[in-house]
Amino acid sequence: MRRPRIRSLTASATLAVLVLTGCSTGGGDDGTPRNGVGPTIAAQEFMRLKTAPDKNGMTLLEGPAFDEDGGLIVVDVPAPAGKPKVMRVDIEQKTSHSLFTDDRGAYTSAQFSPYDGRLYLTDFAHGEIVSLAPGGTDRRTFFTGPVDGAGMQPDDIAFDQAGNLYISDSRGLSDGAAIGRVVRIDRSGKNATVLADGLAAPNGISFDPDYRGLWISELIENRISYLHLGEKGGTGPRHTAIRVDGGIAQTDSIAVDAAGNLYQAMHGRAAMFVYSPSGERLATVELPDGADGLESATNVAITPGATTAYLTVSGPAGGYLYTFEALAEGIRQSNGG
Repeated sequence: MRRPRIRSLTASATLAVLVLTGCSTGGGDDGTPRNGVGPTIAAQEFMRLKTAPDKNGMTLLEGPAFDEDGGLIVVDVPAPAGKPKVMRVDIEQKTSHSLFTDDRGAYTSAQFSPYDGRLYLTDFAHGEIVSLAPGGTDRRTFFTGPVDGAGMQPDDIAFDQAGNLYISDSRGLSDGAAIGRVVRIDRSGKNATVLADGLAAPNGISFDPDYRGLWISELIENRISYLHLGEKGGTGPRHTAIRVDGGIAQTDSIAVDAAGNLYQAMHGRAAMFVYSPSGERLATVELPDGADGLESATNVAITPGATTAYLTVSGPAGGYLYTFEALAEGIRQSNGG
């Protein structure tokens, strides 16, 4: 998602570059990915959440996250004022309704806090983190303003066990400069700290199952880095863990299952790559042949305690949920971001 610097654009202009077109690439006829790495997991259409946009419109669904009642929360990044910007999907009934909308935000991720139970959203257009009551009411600005003298372009979030936020700050996305950061904001919203800088437009961010480190996808470089974490919110070294062979597609959000496997969504290709913690490509999640007009898979939520996964997919054909069986059960780290 090549997005220009926010300060040089209006919010509406920012939305215009939140969606890139890409090529949807299916698997081979024998069921194996075309690059020959691991088996193919076939994703099946679950439901359409947004119809095809008009010629000047865009579609980009993000941030699937289960609430405590089993509903699935999805954000629509470029939704205009008055249209659903946060939706709740009833999985059993295959229905959805608007949970929240406003006249300004471009929300790129959603996740529930383990500390206060509220739903947290990243507003990429305004560099803010906002929160809602679980029912979509009581909007609050959790954090806004510069961090170490520079405004944020927050994309995805992850919570530690105490409820502190870790944010992928995608600065440098428009010009390719490696000035992106990982920012930690304590659960009070008062203290922000840069944990890592010099990143190439970080997008996905997720803890490993033991909260010992953070997986971070760098969209411009198509790589996944690992940031070791120390005690009391400190950090250790960072290294390149996985180099993603994405072609023209780029690394979007990340989820992690109970076995520690990484689910790397691809922007510009309606697919997801699954890696082991040691970097082995285990599988490729692909849409079936004939799923035309769907060009990006942005994120996934794996059912807590089960393996049914829900993938957000978007393109000129509209916005959809696709479902597949994950390699291991869902946990907090595979539930929003």
